[in-house]
Amino acid sequence: MTIWKRRKFRVFIWSKLSYFFGKGKQKTEVTLNFDENTYLILALRYQELSSGGGGGGTEEVPFEISGHLTEIDTGKIDSDYMNSRFEKYLKTIRKDDTNSNDIQKTVDELHKSFATLTQEEQKFANIFLNDVQRGDVKPEEGKTFREYITEYLAAAKIAQINEVVNVLGSTQDENIAAFKSKLSRMMNAGVTEANINEFGRFDDLKNCVDKAKAKAYFEEQEGAGISLFKVNMKIDKLLQDFIISGGFDL
Repeated sequence: MTIWKRRKFRVFIWSKLSYFFGKGKQKTEVTLNFDENTYLILALRYQELSSGGGGGGTEEVPFEISGHLTEIDTGKIDSDYMNSRFEKYLKTIRKDDTNSNDIQKTVDELHKSFATLTQEEQKFANIFLNDVQRGDVKPEEGKTFREYITEYLAAAKIAQINEVVNVLGSTQDENIAAFKSKLSRMMNAGVTEANINEFGRFDDLKNCVDKAKAKAYFEEQEGAGISLFKVNMKIDKLLQDFIISGGFDL
C-alpha cells in the first residue's frame, strides 16, 4: 500500500469511532476503543521499544517490532491540546487569587498531555516546567510549549557533545573545533550501526581523539591501568553508542 493510500485509509478509519455492519434489523454496531491520537501515542511508545527509549544502551528488543508501526509518522500527533494545557497553566499561576489546588490541577492536566512526547522529550518538558515553577524562566508571549522543549533538548545535546569533546579531545582549539563539528554532523545524519563508517567518517572522527587523554579518562572510570588496545576499543564503543543513541550524559 502506497503512503498516499495509507494516509487516505487512516483518514477514513478515524473519521468516526462507531460503525454499523449488516443489513436491516440485523445490523451490529462496532465501536473503536480509542481515537487516532491515542493510537499514535501507543505507536510512539512502541517505536521507543525498538530504539532503546533514548538511553545510553543499544540492546535490541527480544521480539520483532512490526515494520508498519515503526514507520508511522508519530510527528503528526497533534500538540495543540498540550499547548492549550500549558497556556491554561500560565494563566492560572499569573492570577492573583490562584490557590495551590488550582495550580496543581493545571499541572496535572499538563502532565497528562506529555504522553504525546517521547521519553526524552518528557524529561526536558519536566525540567522546563520545574524552571518555570521556580521562577528561573519567564515564558514568552506566543511561544509554544513544544518550542521550549525543542530548545531545552537542543541545549542538552550541545552540552553532551561538548562533554564528549572535552573528555576525549585535545586541548588545541583547532582540534576541538574539528572534533565537535564532525561529531555534530554525525549526530544529525541519522547514522546507524550499518553505515556509521560510510566514506570513512567514523575513522576520521576517531582520529580527533587524544589517546593519552582518553586513556586517563577510562582508567579513572575503571580505577585501574588500561592497555592502549583496550583504550581504542572503549573509544570506539563510546563514540558509536553516543552517536547511534542520539547522545547521553557521560
